[in-house]
Amino acid sequence: MHERSSVFELVTSLRAELDRYSPGGKLPSSRALVERFKVSPVTVSRAVAQLAAEGLVVTRPGSGAFRAGTRAVAPAPGDTSWQEVSLSGDAGPEVVPRTVDASGVLVTLAAPPPGVIEFNGGYLHPGLQPERALAAALARAGRRPGAWGRPPTDGLAELRAWFAREIGGTLAESDVLITAGGQSALATALRALAPPGAPVLVESPTYPGMLAAARATGLRPVPVPMDADGVRPDLLEAAFRTTGAKVFVCQPLFQNPTGVILAPERRERIVRAARRAGAFVVEDDFARRLVHADTGPLPEPLAAHDPDGVVVHVRSLTKITSPSLRVGALAARGPVLERLRAIQVVDSFFVPRPVQEAALELVGSPAWERHLRTVAAELGSRRTEMTGAVRARLPELALPHVPSGGGSIWLRLPGPAAGESSLVSAALRAGVAVAPGRPYHCAEPPAGHVRLSFAAVSGPAEITEGVRRLRIAVDELRTQRDSLPG
Repeated sequence: MHERSSVFELVTSLRAELDRYSPGGKLPSSRALVERFKVSPVTVSRAVAQLAAEGLVVTRPGSGAFRAGTRAVAPAPGDTSWQEVSLSGDAGPEVVPRTVDASGVLVTLAAPPPGVIEFNGGYLHPGLQPERALAAALARAGRRPGAWGRPPTDGLAELRAWFAREIGGTLAESDVLITAGGQSALATALRALAPPGAPVLVESPTYPGMLAAARATGLRPVPVPMDADGVRPDLLEAAFRTTGAKVFVCQPLFQNPTGVILAPERRERIVRAARRAGAFVVEDDFARRLVHADTGPLPEPLAAHDPDGVVVHVRSLTKITSPSLRVGALAARGPVLERLRAIQVVDSFFVPRPVQEAALELVGSPAWERHLRTVAAELGSRRTEMTGAVRARLPELALPHVPSGGGSIWLRLPGPAAGESSLVSAALRAGVAVAPGRPYHCAEPPAGHVRLSFAAVSGPAEITEGVRRLRIAVDELRTQRDSLPG
């Protein structure tokens, strides 16, 4: 049973029993709950914390958990309707609206209900996360001299140097800023490189979190189509000419959501096109460590061979470790680095030093390379399992590309794009959550798509069961269509 569903069931049971206790009455001990409900101490701890967050129990360290007293009546809600007028004030004819649709991001962040298979996840399954290594790294980091002091605003020198070596080429420690994860780095880069209202060129389809960050900054995403070799240079060059854009955002390695790798013959041409346009390339290298065991040699980052400072590089430790290790890097050359630095300082001052110290401890430990090898083997095996199951049980869903890195596959649906939302809903009813393809497009999509994650599930058995449930959803929709008159 998943930890999340065990916690949910224990919370439900304890909530139903609270009436047995008077206010201030003591609940059974953690040991007693472990023995009675046959769950782990971690499950008990999380369930009690949930009840405490709901205001139903009060915890006293060393004494236990107690039923909370009667809660005061909540005050009547205020009148916030005035905000609708205020927030629409930036929607004049000369201003790009900054209303942000975060649904495409939330679908990969929100946990599905208990019992639903998580094909929509955006991170490694807890069983693939290096939890023991992270805990040990954090413990060691907390004991480092000065670990709880104020860090340099650019980040710890040792961590910046490590990221510079990871990116490669002639990048130095002085070219790197430490950020609170890749999403923060992307948002900073977009704010630094283009003014509100400006166009920003993006791959189509592309990562919804980047589209949301661009729109939150007041930018206008403009799609540039891709094929099996990545973004098309001819269309990118035309887009630079027609829009006057000064920014192009791309994921050259294991692109999200397609999984494709930018072809070698296109890489230099793309950087040259941006240089001629006086534009920057934001290279989101989010998946470099999410390789599969059978992956061949990887191309170096675009930033590794960019003496002119065209490329602003984004890198993160989050995807390969844990969603809570929010440590990333921005790398750039030239005056733009000072602008990136200024925006980051204004936004967040710095990334907390204990988190940076823990990241250094992790990547410098023997457990780091072991973790990378384990993830590579597991992701390759799960990709093979999922692609085989989809081809066998869902042949009507086209799989145009089998990725050699990353944690998901991108499927094209038969028929018009309008059927996408129906499939997503039917899948959830069948007990499997999938990510819809619409949020990955900044304009009208050419067809319906869904994204299936094999990194976010527990293993092959869950993949097989999830595809079986998706088959049920597809059959349900087919039956509905066949029953329509005419």
